[in-house]
Amino acid sequence: MMRQPHGVAPLTARLEPWMEQVLADADGCSALLEEYGSPVNLLDLAALRRNAEELAEAARRHGVDLLIQVARKANKALAVVDAARELGLGIDVGGQDELLQVLGRGVDPRRVVLTAAVKPISLLRLCLEHDVLCALDNLDEAEELSGLARQQGVRARVALRIAPDPDSGLPPSRFGLLAEQWLQWLAGAPAVEVEGIHFHLHGYAALDRVTMLGRALVLVDELRARGHHPSNIDIGGGVPMSYLDDGQQWQDFWTAHHAALETGQPITWRGHPLSNVYPYHQAPVRGVWLDEVLGAGLLGGSVAEQLRGRGLQLRCEPGRAMLDGCGMTLARVVMRKQTSDGLDLVGLEMNRTQCRSTSDDFMVDPLLARPGTAGAPSDPVEAWLVGAYCIEAELILQRRIAFPDGVAVGDVIALPNTGGYLMHILESASHQMPLARNLVRGTDGGFRLDAIDLGGT
Repeated sequence: MMRQPHGVAPLTARLEPWMEQVLADADGCSALLEEYGSPVNLLDLAALRRNAEELAEAARRHGVDLLIQVARKANKALAVVDAARELGLGIDVGGQDELLQVLGRGVDPRRVVLTAAVKPISLLRLCLEHDVLCALDNLDEAEELSGLARQQGVRARVALRIAPDPDSGLPPSRFGLLAEQWLQWLAGAPAVEVEGIHFHLHGYAALDRVTMLGRALVLVDELRARGHHPSNIDIGGGVPMSYLDDGQQWQDFWTAHHAALETGQPITWRGHPLSNVYPYHQAPVRGVWLDEVLGAGLLGGSVAEQLRGRGLQLRCEPGRAMLDGCGMTLARVVMRKQTSDGLDLVGLEMNRTQCRSTSDDFMVDPLLARPGTAGAPSDPVEAWLVGAYCIEAELILQRRIAFPDGVAVGDVIALPNTGGYLMHILESASHQMPLARNLVRGTDGGFRLDAIDLGGT
């Protein structure tokens, strides 16, 4: 059996059975790349139900009404929208095309929330036209939406996005306003119906959500005292998940990384220090994490008791945590070489934006499938995966990867668990390179193009 590649300090991916089945057919992987081009994004959305149920079950244990709204920005495939709709989940949209696509796929507008960071007037008009809840982020868009609603003789459905108070101990945020600013704005009687309170926090800490829920509950009470009728609190995204099963590997990587930086024997490209990365192993995740949030003490009771006592629905907008286990990216090896100072490179037919989020690196080891059409493998080698953009630092992964059984032109490299954010959020067609195609796995195990690549809406 061929030994799999791994980081010099290994970070072994947690795999779904469907991923293992696909990679076991190396010739089939190669055939997909031949037909659809390299790279290609594979999706199997069966895990979405399981991931959502973890959160839903935690809410049921606490007697809390929960609406999960899958973050549309996490993956552009329309199959994600369809799967969420079929499961009765809501959708969080971040822009005009996302909103039109979601509505076009038959999602109930009452289960859609618009959270776009920038909302041009055309987008606000769409919200009013389709009666979609708009999470207000600033006074400029709030005034614009209220003005449009007043012109049409209607009231806009809104959630007020609140930011952490400076004295809260939470990291500052660019999103939202202080509660006092919203109360002052509402005193001007804008043409809005305040349906909820919304917040977005950086990071994944359960206790940070508890702190902000306390602020939101106080605001709900104040709003109700002033004649408004908020019915929900939305904690945004940041529901944690883990890419790795082995927490010790995660700790060992950082020990090795820091030691390598000190000794000058880097395990990252040119000794690049990694700092801004997702916590690829963390605990608790999803349902157990929500248990912690809902069971935490707050305002003389638990969070769950405070929500139930006020008749409030809890909402959340997970993306990565819902698409955990739902995606994998394949790319073809096209060359091997060394830099002028002797660093080994393995070139993939893809570019670095096709598996990249806003983090410094994707911290999961790649996998390799060797089809019968692959060339002769190299000797065992430690190398960096590089892409097609004509720049020096065109790295698919910043980490040095060991290939214990060598690497061959025509090999298929798999980047596992890329369904949440890694496939699309930064993808670019620079150099006139086409964007990766997106294939959805059916119940028969075969793959078909997603509607997004067929001009679907």
